Amino acid sequence: MQTKSLIVRRILIYSKLTSAHWGTYEIYGKGEATRLVPWSRDPHPSIIGEGWLSSIQDRDTRIARPSIRKGWLNNRDRKRNGDADFVELPWDEALDIVADELKRIISTYGNGSLFAGSYGWAAAGRFHHAQSQLRRFLNTIGGYVGTANTYSHAGAEVILPYIVGASNSTFQDQMTSWPLVVEHSELLLAFGGISKRTAQVSSSGTTIHETQNWLNRIQTKECHIVNISPLQSDISDQMNAQWLAPRPGTDCALMLALAFELFASGHANRDFLNRYTYGADAFEEYLNGSDGTIKNSEWASKICDIPADTIRELAGRMSKSKTMINLSWSMQRSDHGEIILWAGLALACTLGQIGQPGLGFAFGYGSTEPVGRPQKLINWPSLPQGKNPITDFIPVARVGDMLANPGGVYTFNGKTRVYPNAQMIWWSGGNPFHHHQDLARLNQLWQRPETVIAMDHSWTATARRADIVLPTTSSLERDDFMINRRDKTLIYMSAAISPVGDARNDYDIFVDLATRMGTKKTFTEGRTLIDWQTALWRACMDVAQEHGFTLPDLADFKNIGFFDIPNSPEERVQLYDFVKDPIKNPLKTASGLIQIKSETIARMGLSDCPALPIWQEPREWLGIAAPDQLHLISNQPDARLHSQNDNGPRSRNSKTEGRETCVLHEEVAKKYNLENGDFILITNERGACFAGVKLSTALRQDTIVLSTGAWLNMQIIDGVPTCIHGNPNILTLDKGSSGLSQGNIANTTLVRIQKWTKPLPNITVHLQPNLIKH
Repeated sequence: MQTKSLIVRRILIYSKLTSAHWGTYEIYGKGEATRLVPWSRDPHPSIIGEGWLSSIQDRDTRIARPSIRKGWLNNRDRKRNGDADFVELPWDEALDIVADELKRIISTYGNGSLFAGSYGWAAAGRFHHAQSQLRRFLNTIGGYVGTANTYSHAGAEVILPYIVGASNSTFQDQMTSWPLVVEHSELLLAFGGISKRTAQVSSSGTTIHETQNWLNRIQTKECHIVNISPLQSDISDQMNAQWLAPRPGTDCALMLALAFELFASGHANRDFLNRYTYGADAFEEYLNGSDGTIKNSEWASKICDIPADTIRELAGRMSKSKTMINLSWSMQRSDHGEIILWAGLALACTLGQIGQPGLGFAFGYGSTEPVGRPQKLINWPSLPQGKNPITDFIPVARVGDMLANPGGVYTFNGKTRVYPNAQMIWWSGGNPFHHHQDLARLNQLWQRPETVIAMDHSWTATARRADIVLPTTSSLERDDFMINRRDKTLIYMSAAISPVGDARNDYDIFVDLATRMGTKKTFTEGRTLIDWQTALWRACMDVAQEHGFTLPDLADFKNIGFFDIPNSPEERVQLYDFVKDPIKNPLKTASGLIQIKSETIARMGLSDCPALPIWQEPREWLGIAAPDQLHLISNQPDARLHSQNDNGPRSRNSKTEGRETCVLHEEVAKKYNLENGDFILITNERGACFAGVKLSTALRQDTIVLSTGAWLNMQIIDGVPTCIHGNPNILTLDKGSSGLSQGNIANTTLVRIQKWTKPLPNITVHLQPNLIKH
């Protein structure tokens, strides 16, 4: 237990605290004088937080009152184009409309017509979790159609159980710890880099940012780092990393050639392959040309645009070094993305250092902050969602296909499934018109359901395309607690400001809706919001006791603001027990071994995901591009999380006269007579967007970088759906990575550019829609 004197001392040191996906902050002042300061413990605070408070207080983008789209309210039209008028209503009237519409949809079509997408990183709080609150409510009224997996790593989520016998969550939990990589690794191959942009965030919140510290320590240990990415900036400049820049989407071919060279030079670890893997012989036969093509360095060089000698030299260094092979999550957000991850694992098996401290194979260092964190894992409780009576679901990135093809057949994870007929979409705390692909297509398909409900604090592109908009509080306007199973510190999240306008907490909204639907007793279990938070904290206290320590009561936790878990460091080595004794500790795969070949996947008969990790051309890539096409890299931005805080000053300052800024190579710019600060129109057959220009030499010449997250501001220009603000997902391809996982392939996109010298349209997405007082 904390002593009373220590509690008092901490109260004197810190003001109130709060947390977000991008860090923990001290709260100072009240009202207009409120300010947030990164927690003094954090060695590398995220720049995202610099725009947080301002974006939440921005009156131009806040949803102040319940609002109903005028066309839907008057005649139930479906013209959800983002430019509609909205009628503001009192809460009681708006909730009556929601309840009546819910009853009508369920009565007419059944609960299987309710699609609760609600995908997003709405807030780091444990109780005020938008998705959990929505799903708990819908489960009390008969259920909903949900989603499986994530946009972040759907390919990994589906394929890892087949090849290593573990879920992606378990695999991430058991990632070899950073201190062991620092101590033991001599060569770190970073496919997709290890970027400080993505290491800023954690899906359940974070207290500190330490990835850069681990990289700094690796540098001082003279570990050689190879950044294998089209972007030199995917590893910090201070790392002095070797930069190899393959064509985007060709990493699989590079991995296969590296494996070939290990076999050809006699450096493949056959003892490891024979004892710990299944299918190594078939893999070697494929590398040696069982399909008629030898996968040597010369072959890969033509595909990847990396010199053959460089590939052979790297394979030689791998064979002589203690090596860690890391793939970023972005690797499998490509056409055939599952295969790329599989090929990386097969390469690591060929080298044979898996299961050794600091060496082997990793997936996701730097993709979010906690990956590889040497932290004791504790499964903290969360808000119970109840049981969904509806068992139907879709792969998370197939929203557009669901709307386009209700009743249509598709494959997913070895099964043939049917898309539901979604007549009501309910999205809470998320923005699919940021993170989905081919947004012009989604915009058309969004007209098909009868009703769309959005719950959010800001007028995002999704809220503007809803029929009913319910204003919720942000995490800065309510009390909660941040508890991340991969973080050593628990944070009491104190409200920093009062709710803006008539915004309400999700729980309070659903209590009133449950009352109207006759399920209040089931939804609330007789508890108030405070009762629920108290019960949730008591459950946390019980878990802490099981782990041998005591949490303070909720009142003391609120006063202290944080709690450090005692004796929390814990190092792990991925697959250590299995490698130590594969007989006693078999993997949960078909063979009990690492599956370099999978007969189970083979029996699925998927042409785009065969039994082995093989090279398959992506749908769009530079190997088939026209001379004037560039590969679009739509990565995570520096100044915001996805689309969160895009309306804040930090994000706005990163733009060019209000437009998102792209990065072009200086040599490409010369061809188009472009200079810093100019504007271009980026196009392909799916749409177009404007972007300001920033010149660099730290990327491949045949690529263009346009980060995601600019709020979609779509107009039809010269007959083409165009985001005048610069959202790259109006250009990306909405296709499943394969029939196995159906993950998104945002990294598989070709575009053209042209200099824009005409007047630019006015950006309106950061202004409120036309609101009509009721």
